[in-house]
Amino acid sequence: MRIDKMLANLGFGSRKEVKKLLKDGAVTVNDKAVKDPKQHVDPEKDVVMLNGSVIEYKEFVYLMMNKPPGVLSATEDTRDETVIDLLELEDQVYEPFPVGRLDKDTEGLLLITNDGQLAHRLLSPKKHVPKTYFAVIEGEVTEADAEEFRKGVTLEDGYHTKPGELKILKSGLMSDIELTITEGKFHQVKRMFQAVGKRVVYLKRLTMGPLKLDETLELGEYRELTDEEIEMLMEYQS
Repeated sequence: MRIDKMLANLGFGSRKEVKKLLKDGAVTVNDKAVKDPKQHVDPEKDVVMLNGSVIEYKEFVYLMMNKPPGVLSATEDTRDETVIDLLELEDQVYEPFPVGRLDKDTEGLLLITNDGQLAHRLLSPKKHVPKTYFAVIEGEVTEADAEEFRKGVTLEDGYHTKPGELKILKSGLMSDIELTITEGKFHQVKRMFQAVGKRVVYLKRLTMGPLKLDETLELGEYRELTDEEIEMLMEYQS
């Protein structure tokens, strides 16, 4: 990879600005100053430094966010804040995108990456990747509801959902539940409960395939996935 392309890709400036950095002697490769923007480097083997600091190059970025309510699962929007707006500039330069969508008012686990192949595998309807949600429901959730969900419920537009695993944590005027589903239709969890005459008042995603929300992340915080988490996602077969 050309040194100017590598530096520009990492957000250290436009090609023109990067050429000035090179000309000024701010960049070294394996401890030797490099001024030619056309010089090729191997990001895996060569040690590239800018003003004395080592530059780590990576093709893909994998981030786990605890999505806060009120923020869109989108890359850009003219009116509302998006999950990408919450990222540091050093992560935005990789042009990542959210893998799937959480409703604006829904919290919890959101994977953000620029790895299109991984995103496709996780979102493909053929893969049936399970996602688990915690929800607070207005109305008493019963074992009869759990049985309905196991069969799949018919939504208001006539679509019959795939089976869902409904676990009742607390039942009463307000009920706490966990629900695992393997598809992601628009507002699906809310619509499934509407189909049995109840209303979701709080929704949080806990898992997506083998990936579990890091509960130490505050709302709006994110971190890079560990090597182990990335490996689990790469090897995951539902």
